[in-house]
Formats: sequence, structure tokens, C-alpha cells
Amino acid sequence: MGLFGHKWRQKFKNLTWSSYIWLGYLPYSVAMYLPVTGWQNIVWLSLLGCFLILYILVIEKPVWRRITIPLELVVTGLFAIWGANNYMIIFPGWQVAFILGRRPKKYFYQFITGYYAMILMGLMHDVVLDHQLFSWQNGAVVGLIFPLLSPIMAYTFTRSIWRQRQLQQTNRRLQAIIQRDERERIARDLHDTLGQSFSMITLKTELAKKLLVKAPERVAAELTDIEQTSRQNLQLVRSIVNDLHQQSLSEMLLNQSRNLVAANVWLTTTGEATATQWPTQVQGVFAEALVEAITNVIRHAQARNVFVTFQLTDLGYHVQLQDDGKGGTLSRPNANGIQGMRTRMLNAHGTFAIEAQAHGTRVTLSLPKEENVK
Repeated sequence: MGLFGHKWRQKFKNLTWSSYIWLGYLPYSVAMYLPVTGWQNIVWLSLLGCFLILYILVIEKPVWRRITIPLELVVTGLFAIWGANNYMIIFPGWQVAFILGRRPKKYFYQFITGYYAMILMGLMHDVVLDHQLFSWQNGAVVGLIFPLLSPIMAYTFTRSIWRQRQLQQTNRRLQAIIQRDERERIARDLHDTLGQSFSMITLKTELAKKLLVKAPERVAAELTDIEQTSRQNLQLVRSIVNDLHQQSLSEMLLNQSRNLVAANVWLTTTGEATATQWPTQVQGVFAEALVEAITNVIRHAQARNVFVTFQLTDLGYHVQLQDDGKGGTLSRPNANGIQGMRTRMLNAHGTFAIEAQAHGTRVTLSLPKEENVK
């Protein structure tokens, strides 16, 4: 009983309620054929029963949809062609369009071709019976608007939701990649800074052990050297920990791209893959400055595009940010953003330049390589 109850609870939990909600409008169509006054009413009520079965099968049996979707469209199309009832075909217009929103577009095109063909045949049949049926006076034309627009609206809505979910999934993957890159960056820093030092400590320790037997008077000097190396390594560890608190370029670009999307600004980068391999401290300085620069674009530039270029030369590291906004004056009362960027770059022995252009503003940031710092 417990296993049986669990299966039914899981089934109840997985019901596609958004599709079943539309059946709340079905009684209005049933009422059109009640009370039963002839065989025609019986036929239409039977077709309504067939439609209900097909509608449920489309939801619950995805593997049968190659058959059930066309049959559902045909059954509702009969109402449009022979019953002057364009409201029944709205049901597959929403239900099937929602389903096909996750499939290749060709399937939706096939469905919508059949959908509009049914409505067109129904209109032609109705006009033959009554030439004045679709005059503006009787409101029949207005009644066609919702049946005609329903599949387009449902498909567009579904595609929009699906794209949002894909974007969220992509963001989660990007975060996982960034976390992996951060682990690799930490491992690289540890290897480059501490690996050689600890190897040196190991060699000196082995030498000190040998000197205890051969030349004890030299042991004290070796131990002093080991002590100094250990202290230097402690400072290196502290420096690495401090660097880890800084944003990497990947992390900064991911966070800022979300802010730019919210402001309807498109971000394009060049050389980003190479820049993510730059030294941690270099990435941290550029990340802090770029956050301020991008914030200024969002707040003041009225731009639609931002282009960020990363470049490595023999002299150092260079980043250029260009927007297509209004440009103009670069000084504003009580504005500390530009001064803050300039100060950060100068403190890191780098350079900062900003210039207004006919279309937008260009910010240029540069840092020298470590060996070029005097």
C-alpha cells in the first residue's frame, strides 16, 4: 500500500496543470449542443468526448503525440469546418503550441499550416452558407482574432520561457567553469610561489642532517637559512590569501554581464580567454577598475553596446573599454568613479586614460609586467 500510494502521489505531483486548466472552458462548448434535440447534437457531443480523450493522451503519453496531435487537430477542425465553431480549435492552438515550443521550428510550422488550413476551410464553408456572415455588424470578424492569434501567442510565450531557462542553465555552467578556473589559478599560484621554496627547504634540511656528522659547526648557518626561507614562505601564503579575495576577470565579467543585460546593454569581449590566465594580482586590479567603468556606462552613457579588449604585449597588460553611448563631458559634480579608477591604476604602477569620442567613451588601462616595474 505504501509503494502504491507513493506512485500515485508522484503521478499527482507531475501532472501538467497548465494544460488541464484550459479544460475549464470545455463546458461552454458542451452547452452549445444541449439539450439534445437530434442526431447532429449526438455527433457533436461524441466528437467532444473524442477530443477530451485525445487532449489527455497528448499530455500523458508523449510517445503517442505523432498520432494524437494530428487527430486532435482534425477533430477540432471538424467543429471549425462543419459546425461554425472556431473555439474548439483554440484548445490545440494553445496546448500543442506550448509543447512544440521546445521542439525544432519545423514541427511548429507543420502544425500551424494544418491549424490555419482548418480555419480557412471553415471560413470558406461558412461564407458559402451565409455571404453576410463576416460583416463587421455581426462581430464574426472580431471573434476570429483570438483563434487566429492563439498558436502564435502560445508558441512565442513558450519560446521565451525556454530561452530564459537555457540562459539560467548556461549561467550555472559558467559559474562551474569559473570555479574550476579559480581552482586551477590557486594551484598555479601555489606551484609558482611555494613549490620551489619548499623544495629548497627540503634540500637544506637534508644537508643539515649530513652536516651534523661531518661539519657540526656549519649546521647553525643552514638552520638560520631554513628559518628565513620559512618566514618568506609565510609571507607568500598571506599574499596568496589576500589575492584570493580579489575578483578574477572571469568572475567580474560574469557578474557585470548580468547587470548589463538588465540595462539592455550588449557586452562583447576580445582576448578574454588569454586574460583569464594573467597573474592573479593583475586580474584583481583590472577587475576593480572595470567594475567602476561598466557601472559608469550603465548609469550615464545611455549605450547599447560595450566592447572590452584584453591584450598582452612585451611591455605589459592592456585593457580597453569602448561604449557606443552619448560620450560628452567626463566630469560630473561629486563623481569619484574616474578618480577611483585612476588611483587604482597608479597605485599598481599602471596607467589610466579616458577620452570622449563622437560616439561613446573609451577607457584605456595598462599595467607593466613584473620585470618591467622599476
